[in-house]
Amino acid sequence: MWMLAAILICGTSVFTACSSNDDNSSQPVTEKITDYSDKDNWLAFPKITKDVDAFYIYSTSYIEASFEEDAPNFAPLHNLEMMIRANGEYETNASVFEESCNVFVPYYRQIGIKYAAEVTQKYGSLDPALADVPYADIKAALDYFFEKCNNGRPFIIAGHSQGSAMLKYVLKNYFKEHQDYYQRMIAAYPIGFSITKSDLEEYPYLKFATGESDTGVIISYNTEGPKNVEENANNKVVLPGAISINPLNWKRDETYAPASMNKGSLELEMNGTTPVRKIVDLGVDAQVNLARGVIVTTTTAPVTDMPDYFGPASFHENDYSFFYNNLKENVAKRIAAYKAK
Repeated sequence: MWMLAAILICGTSVFTACSSNDDNSSQPVTEKITDYSDKDNWLAFPKITKDVDAFYIYSTSYIEASFEEDAPNFAPLHNLEMMIRANGEYETNASVFEESCNVFVPYYRQIGIKYAAEVTQKYGSLDPALADVPYADIKAALDYFFEKCNNGRPFIIAGHSQGSAMLKYVLKNYFKEHQDYYQRMIAAYPIGFSITKSDLEEYPYLKFATGESDTGVIISYNTEGPKNVEENANNKVVLPGAISINPLNWKRDETYAPASMNKGSLELEMNGTTPVRKIVDLGVDAQVNLARGVIVTTTTAPVTDMPDYFGPASFHENDYSFFYNNLKENVAKRIAAYKAK
């Protein structure tokens, strides 16, 4: 659903560089650090109207082009496919933070899906590739954000899928070096990629959420259907020792949350070339499966159609949109709790 919107979204106000610098070539990616003082290198660079910021890192959007002959392992910064998909993801995911935050989203030279699979197969982790060009860009974007844009405001940092893998890398590395910034972090939402028990043990300053309003914490989960659990399906974003919190009742145990607790899922409708957000009832319930470390839903909505990557019954593409209004409310609650302190 959102991919259709992404294809048509070019030209909307969010897409600031739609007609310029599109590069779908197979030329090697330059190692020069991206200049984030250039606003064309940001998907979203907002006017400051709120007293809280959000920094969002988008998921794998360099897909088909990464399989072309001699395609670079890392997306050129203005690769058209990546930009279009990333803008669609802004609508379905990053927009969760709009009502409460000034939302910043940098373009970055991310890992192509083909190379991501190769690295994970070889090393058992995406980190060796994340640590290369992608982290150089995200680190530069964060430096610019904190030094030139944030002005000491509290902030939320979020992502999805590869963006959440990068966010986990940022939590472990960037914020280890910048504890002064980290103290102002209201919450981190690395949704759609596992945070594990070993992550928390290795980096004890990282804390996973225990409820709906604790702050300075990580909120994460992966959404699956029962068939993935029954078959113990290979899902590349679900890691051993994964931890999830239920986005309907904000519990980490297996307390079931019926669909009646879901305050609205997001669908996009197109008005010409403009995506229109629509809140719908898709019958999305949720229950933590502690053994697998995921959220299980019995909704009859279509599954994510990438079984080789996510298993036969994954709702990876819907990690945000299924729980859209609950996430919006949760962002506001955590901000309020942070301010109350």
